[in-house]
Amino acid sequence: MTTHTQVQADPEVGTRIRTGPLTTNYHDRGAGDPLLLLHGSGPGVSAWANWRLPMPHLESRHRVIAPDLAGFGHTPVPDDWEFSTQTWLRQVVDLLDALGIERTSVVGNSFGGSMALALAIHHPERVDRLVLMGSVGVPFEITEGLDAVWGYEPSVETMGHLIRDVFAYDPSLASDDLVRMRYEASLRPGSQDAFSRMFPAPRQRWVDAMAHGEADLRALPHPTLLVHGRDDKVIPLSTTLTLLDWIDDAQAHIFGRCGHWTQIEHTEAFSRLVLDFLAG
Repeated sequence: MTTHTQVQADPEVGTRIRTGPLTTNYHDRGAGDPLLLLHGSGPGVSAWANWRLPMPHLESRHRVIAPDLAGFGHTPVPDDWEFSTQTWLRQVVDLLDALGIERTSVVGNSFGGSMALALAIHHPERVDRLVLMGSVGVPFEITEGLDAVWGYEPSVETMGHLIRDVFAYDPSLASDDLVRMRYEASLRPGSQDAFSRMFPAPRQRWVDAMAHGEADLRALPHPTLLVHGRDDKVIPLSTTLTLLDWIDDAQAHIFGRCGHWTQIEHTEAFSRLVLDFLAG
């Protein structure tokens, strides 16, 4: 029997639901055709932190489902949990099953883009359209920015550096409040331990583990929108150009003056772009 618990105090906490061996925290907002939002892998990230700005736009036309993937946000894991594409994918499928969602469009950000691709490759009947934003999922040489993100050791200074100098094109986005919020989230009980176990050095192997086979990507039938910031220091623009080459039914939109946070740096333009693509 599926159990739900609604909590209101913390905006990062939505609804909790049993997904296999996990209890997944997720946000369920709006009405219409379902739209699954899969967040990135930065320290202190959660579905709410990643998607809080575009969600009000997207939920105007869609039922938006935004989960905290295992080990992130408010979805805790056991101490012996194995982090892998397979275990995260199982969680996503279990969530769709628990919610009775047979088919959904998916927006995947960075690491979440690789997970969106995994869902489309292994369960193509569950996916309608794909939006991949600054996406992992093809081979590339790890950037200094991504190595710094995955190698994060908690401090206000380090979090400020990541937001100001790595994630965002415009350093003024790194307000004291945002830095403090993400820093405190990275200190949530169990969060840093889980994060440090996800991507230990040498970290190129995790980029490789999240890459999908060229043949699998070329076989994807789903209409796909690729979005990237031209000035992204975390995931190189070349990944989107590779995906554009390999995915047959694909189109790309590149934002200038934009780093890794398209949905935050260009919220309204990004949201319009996604809604127009999904309506097509």
